[in-house]
Amino acid sequence: MPVPHDIAAETELWDAYAESAFKDDAEPSFCWTQYAGHGPGPELLGAPESVLEVGCGTGRALAHLAQQGVKATGVDLSPRMVQRAGEKWAPLGVRIEQGEVLDWLAADEGRYDAVYSIFGAAWFTDPSRLFPLVRERLTPGGVFVFSQPPAIPGAYGPQGMYKGGFAGKAMFTYRYSYRPAVWERLLLRAGFATAEATEVGAPKAGHIGTLIVQARA
Repeated sequence: MPVPHDIAAETELWDAYAESAFKDDAEPSFCWTQYAGHGPGPELLGAPESVLEVGCGTGRALAHLAQQGVKATGVDLSPRMVQRAGEKWAPLGVRIEQGEVLDWLAADEGRYDAVYSIFGAAWFTDPSRLFPLVRERLTPGGVFVFSQPPAIPGAYGPQGMYKGGFAGKAMFTYRYSYRPAVWERLLLRAGFATAEATEVGAPKAGHIGTLIVQARA
């Protein structure tokens, strides 16, 4: 059953997040997991000439790819994040646009060798609507890769998430969590030729791992 996303309210939430997440002295960096230097790197994208990051946040991953000569485009809901990240990484050739990801993808006429999301829009958007749009934006044989925390056992589907703690203004969004086999099924239904969802263990036993999902058009 669809959940009632309030895009204006979620934009406010991500603008607030931008104020704490964006650092002026940030350096380009690409990591799929929540642990710096742990897990696979951008090689999961293959050797793309062009990429699109959905929910690109601080833009550090795009900047890393741009330094390797990749044509790097990002989209993010937060006007504040887009302004700050766009200005910082523009000298590297990174292009970041503001928009709600479903509307933006539906209107975009570009094609990309790889689309990806690192704890980004693929975590916070209804996959039944997002995945077909991503598939349409990929070049033949292109890849879609995203990462997020694995689902808590028994807690599947859309779930509400408050911003920061449980005090202050009630700012919240919705995230989507499923078992690996369900992610794979959703991607195949959206028209992808292959799909694989695996969990990368944390660097320390007993800590939260990372779900990495890969699909090919």
